[in-house]
This record gives sequence, structure tokens and C-alpha cells, in this order.
Amino acid sequence: MRKIALVGNPNCGKTTLFNVLTGANQKVGNWPGVTISKKEGHLLADPTVVLVDLPGIYSLSPYTMEEVVSRDYLLDERPDLILNVVDGTNLERSLYLTTQLLELEIPMVIAVNMADLLNKAGIALDLSALMDLFDLPVLSISAYRRKGIQPLIHQIQTNEKVGTTINFSPIVEEQLDLISSELNHDRLTKFWAIKYFERDQKMIKKDCVQANCTLIELMVTKSEQWLDSDGESIITSERYDWIETAMTMIKKEKNESLSLTDKIDQVVTHRFLGIPFFLLVMYCVYYLSISTIGSLGTDWVNEELFGQIIPNAMTTFLESVKIHPLVISLVVDGIIGGVGAILGFIPQMAMLFLCLALLEDSGYMARIAFVMDRVFKKFGLSGKSFIPLLVGSGCSVPGIQASRTIENEQNRKLTILTTSFIPCSAKLPVIALIANAIFGGSQWVAFAVYVLGIVSVLVSSILLKKILFGKSKPIPFIMELPAYRMPDWYSILLIVWHKVQAFIKRAGSIIFISSCLVWFLSSFSSSLQVVSDPKQSLLASLGNIFAPIFIPLGFGNWESVAATLQGFVAKENVVSTLGVIQGLSADSTENTGALLSQMSLYFSASSALSFLVFNMLCMPCFAAVGAMRTEFQDDWMAFKAVFYQMFYAYYISYIVYQISLVLIDGYELTYLTWLAISLLICFIGLLFMPADFVYQLSHPFKPLGKEAI
Repeated sequence: MRKIALVGNPNCGKTTLFNVLTGANQKVGNWPGVTISKKEGHLLADPTVVLVDLPGIYSLSPYTMEEVVSRDYLLDERPDLILNVVDGTNLERSLYLTTQLLELEIPMVIAVNMADLLNKAGIALDLSALMDLFDLPVLSISAYRRKGIQPLIHQIQTNEKVGTTINFSPIVEEQLDLISSELNHDRLTKFWAIKYFERDQKMIKKDCVQANCTLIELMVTKSEQWLDSDGESIITSERYDWIETAMTMIKKEKNESLSLTDKIDQVVTHRFLGIPFFLLVMYCVYYLSISTIGSLGTDWVNEELFGQIIPNAMTTFLESVKIHPLVISLVVDGIIGGVGAILGFIPQMAMLFLCLALLEDSGYMARIAFVMDRVFKKFGLSGKSFIPLLVGSGCSVPGIQASRTIENEQNRKLTILTTSFIPCSAKLPVIALIANAIFGGSQWVAFAVYVLGIVSVLVSSILLKKILFGKSKPIPFIMELPAYRMPDWYSILLIVWHKVQAFIKRAGSIIFISSCLVWFLSSFSSSLQVVSDPKQSLLASLGNIFAPIFIPLGFGNWESVAATLQGFVAKENVVSTLGVIQGLSADSTENTGALLSQMSLYFSASSALSFLVFNMLCMPCFAAVGAMRTEFQDDWMAFKAVFYQMFYAYYISYIVYQISLVLIDGYELTYLTWLAISLLICFIGLLFMPADFVYQLSHPFKPLGKEAI
């Protein structure tokens, strides 16, 4: 098997090219940091060739976890060929990594990607000059438009050429030769010499037993004194000097007029207009998904298809073949009632997926992280923490995993803990159920929940940072903003289809099993006798045990509690559980599938809001908790994170319920209302208290500045 590693900067189009070459459908996005672990696939044109899509890196001196994955693979696995994907619109920056890859002495092909954007930007590159400089095949491609792919396939199948490394200044080359003479390496002598010169401690620890480290350190120190800079800065500066000279031969022309991307960014990344524009965009997304286009399909699917047509047809068929009534109940009330309650929201979910995919593919999502950085840095975070939140809007698991791109360990842990506050696709049916059934499909419900998620991330980060770390400095945030582009409708629809397909598969597996379990618990008593009223069932008994806990939140009935507990397994279970219970509770003359029309039996407006808030903010599904544990690499830290999520959800839900009783349901003020107001004031007070004071309160016997986690 011939192994080829795809290597390049973040957001250079590696994963798009990987999908084109292998026929895979890995997640892509028009922002950096989408790939966080290596992916493998076989070349469509030659199944004996294995392509490995490595996480994007800027250099071979890694700072983040995913960058370590890439460098370790290149050094330890030694692929047969490196396919260096270069962003043609940012060639100077991309070539920095290329100069390092050449030092690995691995055959390489350079693919200059985004040729279509180069033409639009008025940039002309002399690729033959680049070929002469590196003595390697250099090809112009557009992975997004699938142009130049066949010549590239030919080169990666046949090329065995190792390129020419760049030359540093004579004094640096002399010192590198001296260092090389002290190393016991048969190959990669220049690479290792540079690592010692740069004082790359991670690499030196691996190799120091083989080298005269003391003598090498003296050489490096003397060189730094001569050149009046540290070793790493010397190498970096000379690489960029070489690239700057090379660019005078490679780049032929450039249109200096203001590009369309720059013109749009003057509005969407504006200091004052950026955030209002973002909120307006998200309001429109949820308006289209929940209240207009998405709701047209959902209303019919819920009320007609799964409410009458399928249940009635299945009941008639099963009765005609003399199936036992208990089995009919399992199929109609359990499976169709539970799974159908979830599938009924697919039109709204598909519309949401479509809107988000359009924003991603156009390049706007990267701008959101940039705009939010202005807000986040006021709270000790950076815009880089917002990228996992964007990914988490689809599913919390990859969102939590995307925290690997965050260099600062404090921020990384806080991001892992708070990512699940952003509503994922599994929570959308719960949002849609409450919005449609209680608030008449009002779009403000979904939008408010999304804003609440962002606010929860911010306030939790402020509070936890004060409690765990005391006062800390904001982290600088540098991020490439990709050029805007017209969305590729084929890719967009493919993304939407795969997300919907994944949701349907979950409905056919986890939700199916959970619905059957809920049906069993709702149909039998603790003595395993069949009951006609679910209130006498085992599920009701279990729900009533935990119901007192949720009475202060307004949903202390066993049905809501059972749905909430099922939601810890998978958030979709909240809706499917209510669907099964409603189906079993309905009279034979009622529409057994019309869950929307029956929700008022369980909730008032205020209790529905509280129920929604709690299920949005409490611990995520088991899969996401497992991802948190993996990323924390600490069971105790994962437990504390879940405890905080549960406490925070309960705290906020109580405040929401008690205040909305007065504002929405028109109740009089009571001592419980004043308690909620007091809790809100205390919470706000903690946010504005000095960080060191909050830390000392939380750790009275611990010196200031020591981490608590």
C-alpha cells in the first residue's frame, strides 16, 4: 500500500481535495480547524493508494494537539509521499510550511489550490518558477470546482522526487553543519539540526540521548549572540526572507483594487455593526426553519402523516391479520408514536441544516468567530473558543473535540465544558415542539434559546474562570478570514442529506430502542401487569420519585420528568418519550399521533419555558459526556463539569419559571418570585466581583494563582 499524506495550513482545502480524490464525505467548512484528527481513504483511481488527511498546521513546531498529530505522523509513519496543499491566495504564508516539509526528505507534490479565486483576485503565479526553486512537481488546482484533478492524480501515483531544501545565510548554514556533526543521524540531519537550533524542546527530549546536548547548546548560544536574536526567531526570519525573495519571481501581478470580500467585511465585521448583523442573520435562520418554510412540512408530517395516516393504516392492517392488541399498541403507540414524533421535525431540521451550511460555505461563519472575539476577550476568552461552538451547533461531540485547536489550556477546558450550551441538532425537536405547541410556532423561542446558549457560555466562562483561576489575561486571537464564495449547491445539499440521514439513523437505533423501552415502562406496572392508564405504570412510578425535584421548576409531573431523564441518553428522547406517553394516554377516538395538540396538558407557558431551558442547558447526551471525559483526560474533572451543567441548568430554569409566572402567566408576586430575583442579583453580582476576590472565596486555604483543576 502506498501512503500519501495531505499536509497544509488550516482552511487550505485539504479535506475538500481529500473528498474529491477518495469519494469520501468528510466534514468540510470554509473556516480553519475543521479537521481535528487524521482521516484515511483510498484513492478512487487506484485503491492501492491510501490518502491520509492530516489536521491543518502552520509549521512543524506545533502548539496545539491537532498540530502534534500531524507532525508525529510525518516523523513516525514516514508516508511514501507528501501532497502539500497550498492556498494560492495566501502563498507567502503557505510556503513557510513547504520549506519545512522539504527538510523531512520525503517525496512531495505541491498542489496550489483555489485557482478559481486567484483569477477573480487578479493574481497570476508563475508555477514553473516555483518548480525550479523546489525541483518538485507543482500543479494548479481548484478542489472546490474539481479542476486540475486528473494531472494531480497522475503525479501522486508516480512521483518519487525529493525536493531541494532552502539555503539559510552562510553563518546559519555553518552552525547547522556543526550541529549536524554532533548528531548521530543517518537522515534528516538538517531537520534535526534546525530543531536543536530553534530549541524545540519537544523534539530535543526525544533525541537528546543521541547528541552532545551541552556542546550543541553552546553553539546555539554563540550563534544567538552573533545574530542578536533567539534561535527560533533567526530561523523564522530567514525562512520568510527566502520566501519574500522567491515571491518576486513567482507572483507576476495583482489587482490592487478593493475586493468584494473586503467590501462585505466592512459591514459584517464592523466594530459596532458586526454583532447586530450576526443576531439578525441567526434570527432569520430560525425564522425560516421554525416559523415559515420548515413549519409547513412539520405541521403536515406531525399532524397528518404520523398523526393519522400511518397510525390508522398500521392499526387497520395489524387488526386485519389478527395481531394481539398489545403488539399493536407497541407498534402504533410505542414505535410510531415515539420515532414518528422525532421524524416529524425533519423538515424544520433540514431547513436549519441548509441555512447553516450556506453560511459555512459562503465564508461567513469564520467572520462570526472574528466578530465574537471582541466580546469573548472581554471575558478572558478568545474568538478561537467560538469555533467549537459553531461546530457544536450541529452536534456537541465534534464541537467538544474541536476544542483541541485551542492552545491555552484554561480556555480549552472552559470551552469543553460550555460547548453543549449551544443548541445542537438533537435539541431542535425539543425547541420546535415547545415553540409550535405552546407558542404558536413563534420564531423568537428558537432564537432566544440560541442567544441564551451564547450568553450561558459567556457568563459560565466568566464565573468558572474566576473560581478556578482567579484573574487572567485575555488571549490574543489571530485567524485567517477566507474569501467569500458562491456556495456549491451540490456540496450544500450533500451536507444536508448526510446530516438528515444521520438523524434518521439515530431515530432508527437509539430512539427506536428508547421508544420501545418507554412503551414497556408505560404499559406495565411494577408487578409487570398490563395497565390501561399510564399513570399506574412503572414509568409513572419512576417519574414520581424524581418529580419533587422539578416542582420548583414548574414541570413536576411524571411525564415531563420521565422525558427529561430519557433526554440524558439522547436529547431526541425528550420528544419521543412524550410522544409514546401521549399515544398511550389518548382515547381510541383521539388522534394518537398529534403530540403538538396535547402539549398543553403537560405545560403552561411558563413551565414550558422552564422545561425548555433546563433541557437545553443540563448535561448533554451520554455520547457528549464521553467526549468531554476523553478531552479532559480526567474522570473527576468530567464529573465536576457535569455537576456544574446540572446546577447551572436548575438555577437558571428556576429563575426563568418564577419570573415568567408573573410576566407571562399573570400571577402575583410571591416570596418564591423574590427568591428568584435575589438569586439573579447574586449571580450578576458574582460576574462583576473582582476575579481575585471570587477566587479567594472559593479557595480560602489555597494560594492565589494556583489552578483548581
